[in-house]
Amino acid sequence: MTDPHSSDGLDRPGPGRGKPTAGTSGTSGTSGAGHDREADPSRDLSGTWSMARADEELRRTFSEEETPGDWVDVEVPSHWRSTPGFGDAEGVLYRRRFEAHGTEPGERRWLVLDGLCYQGDVWLDGTYLGDTEGYFMPHCFEVTSPLAGRSEHLLAVEATCSRPTDLRAKRNITGVLQHWDCLDPELNPGGIWRPVRLERTGPVRLSVLRCMVVEADDERAIVQFHAELDSVATHTVTIRTIIDVAGDAPEGAVVDSGEEHLLSAGTNTIEWRVAVEEPDLWWPHALGGQPMYDLRVEVLLAGRRSHLRKRRMGLRHFKLRNWIASINGEQLFLKGTNMGPVDADLASAGEADFARDLDLAIQTGLDLVRVHGHVTKPEFYREADRVGMLLWQDFPLQWGYARGIRDQAARQARAMVDMLAHHSSIVIWCGHNEPVPLDTRPGRRSDADPNKRFFRRGLMAQELPNWNRSVLDRTVKRAIEKADSSRPVIPHSGVLPHPPQLSGTDSHLYFGWFQGRVDDLATLAARVPRLVRFVGEFGAQAIPADAPFVDPAPWPRLDWEQLAERHGLQFDLLDHYVPHEGHADFDDWARATREYQGELIRRQVETLRRLKYRPTGGFCQFLFADAAPMISCSVLDHRRLPKEGWAALRDACRPVIVVADPIPSPIAPRTRLKLRIHTISDLRRELRGVRLEARLSWREGDLAWEFGGELPADSVTRSGVLDFEVPVTSGRIRLDLSLRAEDGDRRVRVSNTYLATVHPDAAP
Repeated sequence: MTDPHSSDGLDRPGPGRGKPTAGTSGTSGTSGAGHDREADPSRDLSGTWSMARADEELRRTFSEEETPGDWVDVEVPSHWRSTPGFGDAEGVLYRRRFEAHGTEPGERRWLVLDGLCYQGDVWLDGTYLGDTEGYFMPHCFEVTSPLAGRSEHLLAVEATCSRPTDLRAKRNITGVLQHWDCLDPELNPGGIWRPVRLERTGPVRLSVLRCMVVEADDERAIVQFHAELDSVATHTVTIRTIIDVAGDAPEGAVVDSGEEHLLSAGTNTIEWRVAVEEPDLWWPHALGGQPMYDLRVEVLLAGRRSHLRKRRMGLRHFKLRNWIASINGEQLFLKGTNMGPVDADLASAGEADFARDLDLAIQTGLDLVRVHGHVTKPEFYREADRVGMLLWQDFPLQWGYARGIRDQAARQARAMVDMLAHHSSIVIWCGHNEPVPLDTRPGRRSDADPNKRFFRRGLMAQELPNWNRSVLDRTVKRAIEKADSSRPVIPHSGVLPHPPQLSGTDSHLYFGWFQGRVDDLATLAARVPRLVRFVGEFGAQAIPADAPFVDPAPWPRLDWEQLAERHGLQFDLLDHYVPHEGHADFDDWARATREYQGELIRRQVETLRRLKYRPTGGFCQFLFADAAPMISCSVLDHRRLPKEGWAALRDACRPVIVVADPIPSPIAPRTRLKLRIHTISDLRRELRGVRLEARLSWREGDLAWEFGGELPADSVTRSGVLDFEVPVTSGRIRLDLSLRAEDGDRRVRVSNTYLATVHPDAAP
């Protein structure tokens, strides 16, 4: 039995306002179980547990009082691989002794495991409670009867997380945690990685509380509630809904309404809507503030509270049409990144880690974070709400899966929505990343060949029959849409247009890495604009400056195989674009890889921003930061030290940029060029008195141009054309662009630089 809401409580305070209104009631039905740790008394069972390797003999007896075996003390929550000697385990046994006295009349008790990766079986005092499957959502069991007969108890859990034997047909829905080219495949994520607790309710329990904003503008916001209640008997209850401005605001309740419902014994489903008049709207950080509201839903039985659950949410309305986003009616070009697990040891990641990474994303000028291939801790989503970072949330499906997981995937997709739907930061759901059965491992991509043409690599592979894409992903998409009608749902990411799905989804375009050249992105955009409506992945690997896992002494004969298998180096690709030959040492080559990554990111972000809204709605660069010591496409290493790609991404994502068509390099003397100059503004206001200067310089001379005018709000403006003949002098040429403008009392200063080499042997 799953409990998708058990640990998602209050967020931090924030400003807000609103006027009260009444709610409307809904219908009854059936569903599951759960609990809110912020709302009712609970007992945390985290701490020191006993753990042993699972074997057949110990499995038969470990849930009993006296069980011999090689038990070690471990801290829960954690991953079992953190304990010496358990790194290669695929299953372990846990035990925890505790005291708990009997229940009061009318009281019910529940055991909640907030997160167990990946499958589990649970016993209490030798009585089997049930099984669990799914790493990210809580699982709940009623333990009222087992706790009633004694005060000393033994909780026993068998946890299993098997390593995938066939990467093309995986069975564990763990996403990038078990199959990714940016994590060491030897790191098993198994274990009780989130808290375990005992909870207490009255006769009726709010098992699930799903809240979402279905409409919002300056006049009114509509909040939709879906509740699933577990009743011990037939009861008439009052469901009370209270909405307050978050924090210590003096205005009082914005909404306070109640409705009576007749419940049958077992599970019941109720849906209703509440209106908030004149709400303070929640905005992404680039457009405004993040006022929040506290929501409370109480179950009252005979005038007494049986259960209370709380949520904190912002009120906003999001649309995505042809991959162009608008929030609260305001159009927004989505500058984004892919963010994997904040740390390979997800159990130890805390609020400070999530706050750090989201703050770094804001410093980079990003509006959107794609939570790539995994569901993380609730603290991450609360922090995103607080700081105004938009999220694209992936369901944890990565590459290929076995046919038998379809029903389980649908159940877990619904649980994901139940857990996260109230978070204003989440604006897009995605069902599956690259639904292609690949056996990709760190250091090896079977689908990569920089010498192949893009269409041969992409379209031909996607026209083949694919159960993951056609059946599994449709099932997941339907499950999410049924649970949440307020957000766009993408069935899969990285699927190109193909019969019969001619619309496609977002594109993964690794020009300059998995295929082709850096500037092939601009060529593709001109030929097939549909493919750049939203680019969900692009980038290139770069070696971090801090790489203690590399022994540089035997340069150039390093242990390339070990760097590939354990640290992700895609040597053949990196050596194709940045040949290691000719570099004096490893550090010199590593620096060249970072410079290449930076130039690729800059040029491709500039290309996509120049196509803003025509047709491009945004992008997500891959990857933001490493979860472990790796060689990857990240722009920040595992210690959050920046590569050159981070500065390039930050500069290319500034609110106002001026860009030129890139100069081919090397280029032949006397080549005639016409370079277009565009100015892109994401500001919500017009810039006046714009003055743009361009200067082309080389060893023996220079040329200068000047343009003027105004820059409309949220626009792309063609500011001029540089028409010139490449000088005859061999060597480096440099193009400097600088823009000055007035923004009210402030002045805007923007610059950009392009370098190229003139060589007599270059192709004309």
